[in-house]
Amino acid sequence: MSLESVRAFLSEKAPDITVIVTGESSATVELAAAAHGVKPEQIAKTICLRAGDRVMLVVAKGTARLDNRKFKDTFFAKPRMLGPDEVVELTSHPVGGVCPFGLPQPLPVYCDVSLKAFDIVVPAAGATNSAVRIAPQRMAELADAQWIDVCQ
Repeated sequence: MSLESVRAFLSEKAPDITVIVTGESSATVELAAAAHGVKPEQIAKTICLRAGDRVMLVVAKGTARLDNRKFKDTFFAKPRMLGPDEVVELTSHPVGGVCPFGLPQPLPVYCDVSLKAFDIVVPAAGATNSAVRIAPQRMAELADAQWIDVCQ
């Protein structure tokens, strides 16, 4: 159902973007880069986090790591990763397929500035074997995301 919610979202908001479904898993950055013929850093990984009582999605380049100090300076709380069941409950996407599109309820979305180094990035599309190719700025616009600097 998650892949379908992403397809429906893109059909309405960005009909020119096609969801790519592969025969193999792209659930990790390395697998996704191999499946889509891009560098690992071009994978736009989406992390579901809690900061205090706020839940959010942070999208960053595939090789980026959260910088706890930058995160705390931005959100005034330590980042806490959500468990797989909670991720599915809040996003409808399985871990490895989480993206900022087709969410069942609005969540704050933040794009890390690390994505701006690329003309095209490849975020998942709601399943562990699906993705889209998109310009980082367009992804941020479609997801109504704010740009932040929280990665190393």
